[in-house]
Amino acid sequence: MAYRKIINFFFELGMLKKTPRSGYQFLGSGRESVADHSYRVAMIGFTLARLAGNVDPFKTVCLCLFHDIPEARTGDQNYVNKRYVRVDEKGAIADLAETLPFGDEVKSLLREYREEDTEEIRLAHDADQLDLILELKEQNDLGNVYAAKWIHFARQRLVTPIAKAIAEEVLTTDSTDWWFKGHDEWWEKNRQG
Repeated sequence: MAYRKIINFFFELGMLKKTPRSGYQFLGSGRESVADHSYRVAMIGFTLARLAGNVDPFKTVCLCLFHDIPEARTGDQNYVNKRYVRVDEKGAIADLAETLPFGDEVKSLLREYREEDTEEIRLAHDADQLDLILELKEQNDLGNVYAAKWIHFARQRLVTPIAKAIAEEVLTTDSTDWWFKGHDEWWEKNRQG
């Protein structure tokens, strides 16, 4: 079996590392690639699925990992772009899928993510929004007052109780707490002089 089409797929995935999430230009701060975003969305999706209970965490992770894969071909379209630009996402998905031996599975995952309503899909969508809320909270903590306005709308898009509860906790947690709060010994041990 020749692996050229698979290798081309891997190179195409690399485009996601080079594709910026375009909404940050409106926020005025923050920056991440589509690949950065997709990684944390997948980790959040896995976590939500485990917390929710009777949900397939691996299906949720696959939905999260693939949810923005067409953007390797289409670029990231923010909410303003989407008002004016029509992207042939179905065409991008079809063209990608025809090159892969598991292309039907890719098409199925993306169709499900966009058209169906299961708990895994709701959690994957919520993971997408929670990643945005986390990034916005960090930007807010760094002084961007506009981030709070964006958080308001992202919270409204959450649908599952677990994601809503986590979002509320995010808003009361300083984004540096995970490494700074309660770790005085880290800083005291390294005190010079």
